[in-house]
Amino acid sequence: MMDMDIDVSNVRILEDMMGREMEIHFPPKRIVSLVPSQTEFLIDIDAPVVGRTKFCIHPKGKVSKIPIVGGTKNFRFDEIRSLNPDLIIGNKEENYQEGIEVLSNDFPVWMSDIYTLEDSFSMMNALGRICEKQESARSIVKACKSATNKVKGVKSGKVIYLIWKNPWMAAGSNTFIDHLLTHLGYQNLITEERYPELSEEQITSLNPDKILFSSEPYPFTKDHLQTVEKLWPGTTCELVDGELHSWYGSRLKKWV
Repeated sequence: MMDMDIDVSNVRILEDMMGREMEIHFPPKRIVSLVPSQTEFLIDIDAPVVGRTKFCIHPKGKVSKIPIVGGTKNFRFDEIRSLNPDLIIGNKEENYQEGIEVLSNDFPVWMSDIYTLEDSFSMMNALGRICEKQESARSIVKACKSATNKVKGVKSGKVIYLIWKNPWMAAGSNTFIDHLLTHLGYQNLITEERYPELSEEQITSLNPDKILFSSEPYPFTKDHLQTVEKLWPGTTCELVDGELHSWYGSRLKKWV
């Protein structure tokens, strides 16, 4: 699917991970990236990123020089248009459909759709081909595969992975986080899809061995653990790196 390419001079027809076709001038020279993990990967392969969201904070030092075009779910359309991108790169889950539809009227928008590690590797290889940075992409994918293979099955126990409070929200099935938890060896107790809301009583009744508190999108800290340990005194409460558990680009190589 990702290798679909009909060349007409320097024009190419691409198909994204949602099966959408678009025509781009190849290779792209002005990319706006709307997803933090993909922005980091694109910069790591030296792709020509000219715009990013306020949440695209890695790699530090390089990303700060790139203009901000809003958030992942509230684009500044005028600023994006002023950058005159020849390709915009987004994600089905992290970006909002209405905004993507508006941008697609004026620009080619390549969308990823990520649920598994294999999806993430396919995305990176595809973007490497699109940007003519195949060798750099393959090297990063190799490092990511090696790192994630080394942590396969190293964890155990029944867990709940919390991403928000007031209300409590957890990562459920049909998410990249759920896939990664399973890869690590955990059993995710939240079988409802996506990111359901939970009451304190529901969390207690599920009787998890461990509750994982993600550092993003809600910025859980060690200070929060002192409070939640009183709510669930018989359960281990652990602060975890949200970027490591939910970013599906080159950050995966940081598992080791």
